[in-house]
Amino acid sequence: MDKKPERLMPEVRFKGFTDDWEQHKLGDFGNVQMNKRIFKSQTLDSGDVPFYKIGTFGKKADAYISSELYEEYRNKYPYPKDGDLLISASGSIGKIVEYKGQRAYYQDSNIVWLDHDNRILNLFLKAFFQIVKWNGTEGSTIKRLYNKNILNTEIILPKIKEQTAVGKLIEKFDYLITLQQRKLEQLKQLKKAMLQYLLTTEKKSDPLIRNKNYNNKWDTTTFSKLLNYERPENYIVTNTNYRKNGIPVLTANKSFILGYTNEPNVYNKGEAIIFDDFTLENKFVNFPFMIKSSAIKILTSKVNYSLYFIFQLLQHTKFIKEGHARHYISVVQKQIVKIPPSYEEQESISDTFSRIQSLIKLQQNKIDQYTTLKKYLLQKMFI
Repeated sequence: MDKKPERLMPEVRFKGFTDDWEQHKLGDFGNVQMNKRIFKSQTLDSGDVPFYKIGTFGKKADAYISSELYEEYRNKYPYPKDGDLLISASGSIGKIVEYKGQRAYYQDSNIVWLDHDNRILNLFLKAFFQIVKWNGTEGSTIKRLYNKNILNTEIILPKIKEQTAVGKLIEKFDYLITLQQRKLEQLKQLKKAMLQYLLTTEKKSDPLIRNKNYNNKWDTTTFSKLLNYERPENYIVTNTNYRKNGIPVLTANKSFILGYTNEPNVYNKGEAIIFDDFTLENKFVNFPFMIKSSAIKILTSKVNYSLYFIFQLLQHTKFIKEGHARHYISVVQKQIVKIPPSYEEQESISDTFSRIQSLIKLQQNKIDQYTTLKKYLLQKMFI
């Protein structure tokens, strides 16, 4: 008995939709378009109409064209419609920016769009482009997206009504994630401002904001008098084939947790700051850990000093790097800083930063949750 052909349907679907999806190529719906070429001699350092090159695509323009040239080219030559999706065809290929009707012009061949008919919605395309596998680019080191790559890219899509439902759902998640990212940035800016207000510097005698219960003059000292340091050799992992659980293996850069290990030589002496001797990046740690790099120094506070307060001082202090060299002994230890003489005031200030940092972490977790859910929907609601 002949086997029935497999139906083209996504794993997760809105209730009420039962029709099969259809398989096409993007070229079935239209053609790739681009703006007319703008020569360097036609650009200005300032002006009315921003001209976006591939390096400024999705960012702030650093070149402009005159209103007269814009109006002429906009009326004579291909120009995106409101809602069209601009695609980067070189550099970071496949980056998408929605055109929203603003006065702007775009570099030919490097920034293009699909000029399509009404069988496919930009709302659906915008979601699809987040998971697209461009034709002819997989497994290659291609640095350019040619028109044929775009037109020959396969897409499986439903009828317009279901395209609208799917596109609107993903758009809502994009909006929520953007909103939460703005809130995260606001919290980071708040922390940055509080560092300016609550801490002082070598040139500034008193902080701008201070608890009324404390009025003693801050002490002038150096990091060498505040911190002990320990070399990392006893806590470096020998096997970098990390596990999914166990003791965290740390780095001081943005990655922070590289993986996990079950090796026994764990640092378990309480709070510490891990400090990269080359990059000056540092992280506050309050759990057992191991590390990967010999460039890390492990810092702990001397008696009567709050380690978390000192960590904020490190974040606040501007160090002068000396090329690719070790900095802790030659630069950091000698740095002059100011600190409240009272341990209680140090802890009071530390508590403020700790609360802000907790809010930042909660906000980042919220973004991660939305992002994970959106990724799941993109995987399950598309074919």
